[in-house]
Amino acid sequence: MSGIPKDLVVETTEVDREQFLATFSREEEKKIRRKVDRRFVLLIGLMYMVKQIDANNVSSIKVLQEGQPSNILNELHMSANQYNWVSSIYTIAYIIFETPSNLLLKRFTPRLWQTRIFFSWGIVLACQAAVKNQQGLLALRFSLAILETGSYPGILTQLNSWYPSDEMAKPAAWLLGISQCSSIFGSLLCYGISYMDGVRGLSAWRWVFIIEGIITILFSGIIFIALPDYPKSPRSNKWLSPREQNFIEARLGDRAPKTEDAPFSMQEVLEAVRSPIQWSFTFSQMLINLGMYALTWYLPTLTTSFGYTKLPANQLLNIPPAATGIIGVGMGALILRQAVASRPVQLMIYNAGIILSFILFFTVSATAGLYVACMLGTFFINIYYIPFISWRSATMKGATGTAFAWGLQNSIGQIGGVIGPQLFRSEWAYNRYKNSFGIAMAGVIAAIAANLACWWLTKTQEKDCLRAAQIKRQESKLDGV
Repeated sequence: MSGIPKDLVVETTEVDREQFLATFSREEEKKIRRKVDRRFVLLIGLMYMVKQIDANNVSSIKVLQEGQPSNILNELHMSANQYNWVSSIYTIAYIIFETPSNLLLKRFTPRLWQTRIFFSWGIVLACQAAVKNQQGLLALRFSLAILETGSYPGILTQLNSWYPSDEMAKPAAWLLGISQCSSIFGSLLCYGISYMDGVRGLSAWRWVFIIEGIITILFSGIIFIALPDYPKSPRSNKWLSPREQNFIEARLGDRAPKTEDAPFSMQEVLEAVRSPIQWSFTFSQMLINLGMYALTWYLPTLTTSFGYTKLPANQLLNIPPAATGIIGVGMGALILRQAVASRPVQLMIYNAGIILSFILFFTVSATAGLYVACMLGTFFINIYYIPFISWRSATMKGATGTAFAWGLQNSIGQIGGVIGPQLFRSEWAYNRYKNSFGIAMAGVIAAIAANLACWWLTKTQEKDCLRAAQIKRQESKLDGV
C-alpha cells in the first residue's frame, strides 16, 4: 500500500509473530495499549454521543411545548402517527446507504471520511429548522440519514484494526457508555432550549435543530484533528514507533484488517454475503434493535403520559434510564473482562433480562412500575451489546470484509428502527401500548434463536477465545505477556 514505509511491512511478514510479540515486556504492552486508548476511547464515545443526540432528538422535540401552538406537531400540522415516520424514514435511508458508505472508509481513510460525515450532516441538521410542512421534514430527515450513514459501523470497523476481539470490551464500553449520555445531554439541551421558544420569532424545536447542527459542524473539526487512521498509516508515525506499530497489528491475528490491505476486495464481500455467520448476527441485531428503538421512542411518551407535560420534568425524567444504561455498559465490560463465561452464555442471560422488562409492561399498571420497566430494559439492552460487539469482531476477516460485514449488519439491523416507532400508533394507546410491547418482545425472543445459531456456527472458535482470555487474565496477574 502506498505511503507505508517498507520496514513496517517487512518486519511483520518475515519475523515469526509469536517470537516478535515475545520480545515485549508486560510493561511495554501496557504502555502501547494506553497510547491507543488515549487516542480512541474518549473520542469515539463523543462521536457516537453526538450522533445519538442528533438521531434521537425528534422524540424529545415531539413533547416540547406540548399542547401549545409552537409545538412541532401543531406547526407542521402532523398527527402523532404521521410523526412516527420522522424516525422510520430516517432508518430507511440507513438500510439503503449504510453499507456503501462504510465501504468507502478505507479508500478515503477513517479521519477524512468521518470528518465529511459529521460536517455534512451538521449542515442538513441545522437546515431542518427551516421546514414548513411534514413533507419538508421527512425529506430532510431522509437526507440527514444518507449523509450520516457509515458513522457507527465506521467506528467499529476502525477499532477492528487496532484492538483484538477479546479486548473490544473496553472501547465498546466507552463507545456505548458515553453515548448513553446522549439522553442526558439531549434532554438537558432540549430543556434549556425550550426557554428560547419565540426568540427571534422561532419556536424552541427549530432552535434545537439549529444549535445541534452548529455543534455537529464544529465537532467535525475535532475529528479532523484528533482521529487516527490505521496503525501503520503515515499519521501514526507521530505518536507510535515502527516497532510499536508492528506490535499493534501483530497481536490482532491473521484475519483482522491491516493497514496494507487493499481498499476493496470483491472476494471478501462475496465471502461475507455467503457466510451464515453474517446473517445470523445480522438478524440478531435487527431483532434486538426492535426492542431498543421501541423503548427509545416510547420513553418521552411515557413520561408525558404521567402528566409531566411541563418543563423541566418531561425532559429530566429521561435521565435516570440513561444512567441505568451507563451502569449496564460498565458491568458488561467488567464481566466480559473477567472471562467467567463465554460471550453467547452472557447474551442468553441478557436476552432473558430484556424479556423480563417487557413482561412488566403487561403486568404493571402503575406509572412508577412502567418507568422502572423502561429503566430495566435500557439496562439489559446496553449490557447486551458489550459481548455482542466483542463476539462479532472475532468473526470478521480483512479490511473490505470487515467494513462490508459491519455495514450490512447495521443497515439491515435498522429494520428494527423502522418498525419500532411504528408500533406506537395512537389507536394502541388505550392499554398503554401492550400490543406494541408484545410485538417488540416477540422480536427479542426470536433474537434468542438467532443467537443460538451464531453460537452453533462459532462454537469451536468461542471455546478457543474463552480459553485464551482466561490464560491472558492469569498471565496478567503474574505480570506475564
